[in-house]
Amino acid sequence: MTIGREEAMPTPDMLDDNKEHSLILIKPDGYMRGLTGEVLARIERKGFKLVGLKIKKASVALLTEHYVEHKEKHFFSSLLEYMTSGPIVSVVVEGDRVIESLRTLMGATNPVLAAPGTIRGDLGRDWGTSNVENIVHGSDSPESAAREIALWFPELIED
Repeated sequence: MTIGREEAMPTPDMLDDNKEHSLILIKPDGYMRGLTGEVLARIERKGFKLVGLKIKKASVALLTEHYVEHKEKHFFSSLLEYMTSGPIVSVVVEGDRVIESLRTLMGATNPVLAAPGTIRGDLGRDWGTSNVENIVHGSDSPESAAREIALWFPELIED
């Protein structure tokens, strides 16, 4: 299904209120390296359900809202440059304790310090750029997840 320049997987009308949700972003480095399938397979092997999936080139406006807590930090402009450098795969993942589990599965933010067996530990590395190109983003709390899902998947939110 194509919606404008955005490709989307059909999604349910509503999220399961009895489950926790997280937003996962496969960042441009992960997408460009062909790691989308590997990341999604690891999530599904943990037993979580993918309930929303899009591939899109994110706008500066969307990314500014997504990373609002970093707006005044010295690295913000390079973060925006990196995140607009290519397509991003955005995924809504559903399951019990999904946020905590996915953060463990992703590993430490710095891929050099991420433990083997984690997404960042196995697939990430320091590329010598000014950005931490660490393949994935995941919501860090239920509040962040709700805010991020509303930004990336407004069609999943009830009016």
